[in-house]
Amino acid sequence: MPTLLLDRNAVAELLHMPEVVQAVEQAFKSWNSGLADMPPKAYLQVKRGDFRAMPASLPSCAGMKWVNAHPDNHSRHLPSVMAIIIYNDPDTGYPLAIMEGARITAYRTGAAAALASRYLARPDSTTLGIIGAGYQAHTQIMAHIALFSFTSINIFDISQKAIDHVISAFPDYPLKACSAEEAASCDILCTLTPSRSPIIKHEWIKEGTHINAIGADAAGKQELDPFIIKDAVVVVDDIRQASVSGEINVPISKGMYTKDNIYADLAAIVAGKMAGRRSQRCITVFDSTGVAIEDMAVARLLYDKAIASGSYPVLDMVEEKQH
Repeated sequence: MPTLLLDRNAVAELLHMPEVVQAVEQAFKSWNSGLADMPPKAYLQVKRGDFRAMPASLPSCAGMKWVNAHPDNHSRHLPSVMAIIIYNDPDTGYPLAIMEGARITAYRTGAAAALASRYLARPDSTTLGIIGAGYQAHTQIMAHIALFSFTSINIFDISQKAIDHVISAFPDYPLKACSAEEAASCDILCTLTPSRSPIIKHEWIKEGTHINAIGADAAGKQELDPFIIKDAVVVVDDIRQASVSGEINVPISKGMYTKDNIYADLAAIVAGKMAGRRSQRCITVFDSTGVAIEDMAVARLLYDKAIASGSYPVLDMVEEKQH
C-alpha cells in the first residue's frame, strides 16, 4: 500500500473553501457526539519560536499536524508558519498520506471562523472588518464571502503593501483600506495579528458585533481590550487550549475572567446543544486557537479527492511483510 504525497501545489489544487467549511462543521459535530478524540496541543519551545504537535482522530481517520511558529522567519525569506500533516489509517496505523499543512491550516482556520460567524453573527450582517493583512486575511475573506453578502470589507494593517496584496486578490468584492477603528466598526470583525497587547479598543466595538479572535494562539498573546471579553458572550473552540493560549488567556491570568464565564464551545452550538446568538444587541466573541480535528477533517477531504483522481505521486514508506 503506497503513501500518497501531496505537496503545496497539490494541496492548493484540491482545496475548495465551501467544501472545507462543510468538513470543519462535520468535524465539530463528530467531536460533540463523542466520535472524535483530540488531546491538547503539545508545545516545544526553541530559541527563535516554537513547534506544536496536534494529534486527532475522526471516524475513519487519524493523524497529526506538526506545525511551527517562527515570527522572524521573514528576514530569512521563509514563512513564519510551516506545517506537515501525517494522515493515517486508524485500524492499522499505516501512513496513508503526507501533505503540506500550512495552506490547510489557513483554510480550516478561515472556515472555522466563518462557521462561528454563521451561528453567532447577526444574520443580516453586511460589513466585515479585517485586522491584519497576512495570508490568513485571504482565507478569512474567502470563507466569509461563501456564507455572507457584504457591502463593505474594511482592512487594516501596518503594511500598506500587505493591504494592497489582499485587495488585489479580490477584485470583484468591496474591499478597502482603512484605520483600525474603522475596520473594527463592523458587523463581523476578524483579528489576525500576533499582538501581545490589546490593539482593539472597547469603545470601538458597537452593539451586535461578532468578533473572531484568531491571532492569540499562545500564552501571552492578546488582541482585544479585556473589557470586550468581560462584556461579550464568549465561545471557544477548545476550552483547554483557549484558557491557556487563546484570547482569554491573559484576562484569566490577571483574574479579570474565568473559565466559568465562557458561554459554550463551538461544537455544542454547531450540534444544536446550545443556542448561538441570543439577541441582536449582544457582542459575541469566538476565541479560535485552532484544533486538530479541523486539520484531520480537511486532510480526509483532500485524501479522498486525491485518491479518486489517481493523479498524485506516491511513496513506498513501509515495507509490507510477505506471507
